[in-house]
Amino acid sequence: MKVYELFLPLSDNNGVPFDLAFIPSLRVRLLGGVTFFPQPNEGYWLMAGVTYRDEIVIFRVVASNQRTARRFFRQLKEELKRALRQEEILIIERDVEAL
Repeated sequence: MKVYELFLPLSDNNGVPFDLAFIPSLRVRLLGGVTFFPQPNEGYWLMAGVTYRDEIVIFRVVASNQRTARRFFRQLKEELKRALRQEEILIIERDVEAL
């Protein structure tokens, strides 16, 4: 079983907030094993000696079919990059075992 975490920025690189009206439909697309952390979190990353700060929300998805999930998240990542005009959207994948 795999867990995927989608770190979704709330604003662009200039600090302009995104129209987040799409979040409810994104939650529906992730149904099947999704946990949504709607409280804003801070993310920091370093590039070329400059530290950037993002406000993000996190979606966590549990999936049993890795091939299908990877294909879905790769496609979703590209959609979000285009829609939000981002160079990158962080999605991580981890192995998990349910107790």
